[in-house]
Amino acid sequence: MRKSRFLKGVLAAVLALSMTACSNNVTNNSTLNSALGYDDAVTELGTFYRKINPSTVPARLDVDMSDASIADSLADIDTFDMMLTGNGSINLEIAAPSEFSGKSYPDEWLVAVGQKFNKAGYTVNGKSVSVSIRKISSGETLTYITEGGYQPDLYIPSNEMWGEMLVANGIKATKLTDRIAGNTAGILMSKAVYDSYTEKYGEVTMDGVLKAAIAGDMVFAYTNPYTSATGMNILCSMLYAFDNTNPLSDSAVDQLVQYQNNAPTAAYTTSILKESAAKGIIDAMVMEEQTYINTPELKNYVYTPAGVRHDHPVYAFPWTDDEEMEIAKMFVDFCLTSESQTMATERGFNLHEDYVSENYGMTGSDYLSAQKVWKTNKNGTRPTIAVFVTDISGSMNGTRIKSLKNSLLNTMQYIDSSSYIGLVSYSDKVYINLPIAQFDNKQRAYFSGAVKDLDVGGQTATYDAVLVGMQMLIEKSKEVPDANMMLFVLSDGAQNAGYELKRITPIVGGLGISVYTIGYEMNDSDKADLKSLSEINEAVCIDADTEDIVNELRNLFNVNM
Repeated sequence: MRKSRFLKGVLAAVLALSMTACSNNVTNNSTLNSALGYDDAVTELGTFYRKINPSTVPARLDVDMSDASIADSLADIDTFDMMLTGNGSINLEIAAPSEFSGKSYPDEWLVAVGQKFNKAGYTVNGKSVSVSIRKISSGETLTYITEGGYQPDLYIPSNEMWGEMLVANGIKATKLTDRIAGNTAGILMSKAVYDSYTEKYGEVTMDGVLKAAIAGDMVFAYTNPYTSATGMNILCSMLYAFDNTNPLSDSAVDQLVQYQNNAPTAAYTTSILKESAAKGIIDAMVMEEQTYINTPELKNYVYTPAGVRHDHPVYAFPWTDDEEMEIAKMFVDFCLTSESQTMATERGFNLHEDYVSENYGMTGSDYLSAQKVWKTNKNGTRPTIAVFVTDISGSMNGTRIKSLKNSLLNTMQYIDSSSYIGLVSYSDKVYINLPIAQFDNKQRAYFSGAVKDLDVGGQTATYDAVLVGMQMLIEKSKEVPDANMMLFVLSDGAQNAGYELKRITPIVGGLGISVYTIGYEMNDSDKADLKSLSEINEAVCIDADTEDIVNELRNLFNVNM
């Protein structure tokens, strides 16, 4: 069981890459080679814990705790890059996914088409027209429109599921076209796994992949269905495979829970799946065909389309006036010209034209329900135990501690009530502000009170606090066996008291507990230290200097907690 827990922890960490990390990718860490065995790590941890001798601070019940809204956890929309800025008298803003709103070939098709459109000299009622393109995932656009008041003139999600979800959320939307660039989502398998799979299970289907994964014949991973169109598509395909008469039935949900018991954590982005595949951690994954075609390192993988097509429908809204609607239709027609479609084909779109979408028999409301089902059951029957380790040393004074508190208070709504949560703070000493307990309403109120009462001063014993948090996790795991254990360290990274990182590394490596670090206003050397801590068990370091830290934590908690 201990080995299984270690491997699950590493898999969970590897597949949970933040979109804005302290480093560009997850790195293999040689420190694992010097890690203690699990039992020795537990023994040494206990010895260190007794020497550190943390103090317990009574938590205050925040009876005035006000529930943060989803809007509170959304960063400014401008944290998502504008990839093309139009300068016409009338300009339309388009929200578009990354597969064709990138900076460079072959992922900049819509940007390239938009540039041509803007130069073509089109007018409406004598006024010059143009388009601007913002790169933002299908799921994030849905969240920002429904919760954050964002009003793009056009919305181009990867597939029609998101348009239907938007309407189900009460947003009126008019579909201008079913497609501007053809694409499919599908299942990617390494050639060796594909050969063994087809010999045993026949053609590649979602039902077959699930059976193979459950049987232990492959490790299959997918992306976060709250942000990723591919992840959402494949989630519904999984539920449909479990029960094709009612994908949201009790039977389908029960089977999803059992599958998730041994499945890797969902990844934020396709890029982390590619990295995990390159390391041999996963055997099969989800991906869009255009990405697969343009990724040379995946040439030894076999792609099979699955789920609904990703043909990029275009939606307009009631806030789009008559002139803007005329421009919108003009731009759609421009995208569908033979020249534009040839450009799309050159970039890997418009393949598998004979593939017909799977019909899940689901509505937009059903898709929203599927997300909630996944959120509740993503860890199967395994609960999550997490400790937040917060830096309250003198260097955190000012904007750093304010940002730390705000980010935790605004995103704790994404922590599921079935999780077990504790809070530790530290300066030159370590304090247990909130012992681990199930995150019900009462524990949330205590957590809120403890976070609000954090006060700064003193030196920085970061790694003492890490050991205290890990001891709390180990002790709680005796009551909650086979749980997902993780630690979140929120700090400016400057350690100047207590144990050094190199001294605790063998213990952290031996325990196999994922350590996610969130760094506030760090210099380069401090970033390196937090990055090294996260890399011990291949978790991630998030740079809180970016304006979208609340987005980062929201997505991190949605995937893991």
